[in-house]
Amino acid sequence: MGCGSCGTGTPNGCKSNGGCSTGGCNRLNVHDWLRDLPIDDAATQCKVVEVSFKQGSRKEFFRNTTAQHFEKGDYVTVEGVNGFDLGEIALTGELVRIQLKKRGTDEFSPEMKKILRSSNERDLETYHISKSREAAMLSRSRAAARDLRLEMKLSEVELQADGKKGTFFYTADDRIDFRELIRTFAGEFKVKVEMRQIGIRQEAAKVGGIGSCGRELCCSTWLHDFKSVNTTAARYQNLSINQTKLSGQCGRLKCCLNFELDTYLDALQGFPDYADTLQTVMGQAFLIKKDIFKNLMWYTLPNNTKHYPLTIDRVIEIKKLNKQGIAVEELQAVEITGKNKEVEPEFVELVGQISLRSLEKNDRRRRDQQRNDNRPNNGPNNRPNNGPQQRNDRPNNGPNNRPNNGPRPNNGPRPNNGPRPNNGPRPNNGPTNPSAN
Repeated sequence: MGCGSCGTGTPNGCKSNGGCSTGGCNRLNVHDWLRDLPIDDAATQCKVVEVSFKQGSRKEFFRNTTAQHFEKGDYVTVEGVNGFDLGEIALTGELVRIQLKKRGTDEFSPEMKKILRSSNERDLETYHISKSREAAMLSRSRAAARDLRLEMKLSEVELQADGKKGTFFYTADDRIDFRELIRTFAGEFKVKVEMRQIGIRQEAAKVGGIGSCGRELCCSTWLHDFKSVNTTAARYQNLSINQTKLSGQCGRLKCCLNFELDTYLDALQGFPDYADTLQTVMGQAFLIKKDIFKNLMWYTLPNNTKHYPLTIDRVIEIKKLNKQGIAVEELQAVEITGKNKEVEPEFVELVGQISLRSLEKNDRRRRDQQRNDNRPNNGPNNRPNNGPQQRNDRPNNGPNNRPNNGPRPNNGPRPNNGPRPNNGPRPNNGPTNPSAN
């Protein structure tokens, strides 16, 4: 979600675009579902608030020593390094105590920074001036790192609201000696420099994007605790070890491989152990996969490409017989039936059936009538009428212009005079010479 005030643009859709108070522009946003409940005792209310910086890319806890009540989305001026910083209220009330417990932070810690005041126009103007310098500083810092031939990648620069401190986030595979780089930054940007190394996953969270599932990346919306992921999680879930499909935008294995891992591990507890092979009369059967959802184990026999699905009870029974030295004659595979296709209801015409053939005839007749109306009217067959056509000066004596002399007389059957005499072969007078004539 975006809004016009943050520069991300107003999206289309249902026109419920919201605003900065909804927190839709921020990453790692938390919905305060206790905000509408009345406060029973103001003395026991949590005095700590959660403040987000740079649209939720960084969040910190600050103590509210003022008597002012802040709502989500309010801009506040907080203590910074040798100055002040400006952030947005992300969470207040009792949910902050849950977040403190989750992060392992003491609510009454004396080292916790304080909220100075609600941000005024001068603070906001200074904040926007500092933020407008970040893009140019990032470009210049990358060029300085290339000049010094440092094997590092600068991903983000964050300036304090008063412009006195700059935090440079970078990723690197090895240890980097950036003392000369810090002197270059301090002399050129006139700020206190802090170099903070982050991982590949944190960099992807700052950049953001859309995952293969079609949703925003988990690391840029709600996930902040990155756990190690290995290919064992994919094997437990019967996923093919395809590096392209299992890798996320950061180039590492997807964090969502761990989301359903506990469910698969609980389901695998019902499967027998050490059932990779079974002894049969036809040979040794090898386990190829486990269907966790159907509780089936698929085996294959040597010199045979057919797969045999067995139930868990049947596998346990065969293993008991194998321990006694008995090889089973058949595996007794389960018959797998395909999914029954749902029969779609037929369409019923409630107002009666309409014959399209009659409509086509009427349409064809209408087109023919329009075509005839558009032609010039010169008589039949669109030809000029010049009177009767006379082909010759012969008299018209009936059909085919021949005289009709009546029926032909019938003189009876033709007499048969016997076979025709054979006078022998015809004499050959030589080749015919047409030039002789």
